Amino acid sequence: MEKAIWELLVPTVSNEGKPFKTRFHKVWDTKVRELVGGLTIMQPNMKGEWMSPEGEIFAERMIPVRLYCTAKQMIIIAGFTKGLYDQEAIMYYQISNNVLIYK
Repeated sequence: MEKAIWELLVPTVSNEGKPFKTRFHKVWDTKVRELVGGLTIMQPNMKGEWMSPEGEIFAERMIPVRLYCTAKQMIIIAGFTKGLYDQEAIMYYQISNNVLIYK
């Protein structure tokens, strides 16, 4: 399977607005490293806003995380993230499949 660079947005707060502790994020970090071998965690300076089907607006900072993995691995990570963080949905997207590694 072809690997690509993906980015996934990790939430910083629960659905109730309570911030996730660093040690909680470290559980996610460890699991993802076990699945794909590594990750690049960006600064949580992105702010997402979206509306629920009921019309409630949610706004929060997000942590962009970049991964080098297959599409199948990315689906597993998105599912794990959705469950661990108890989210209605997780956004992820492919950045590039043109990846060069210089050794």
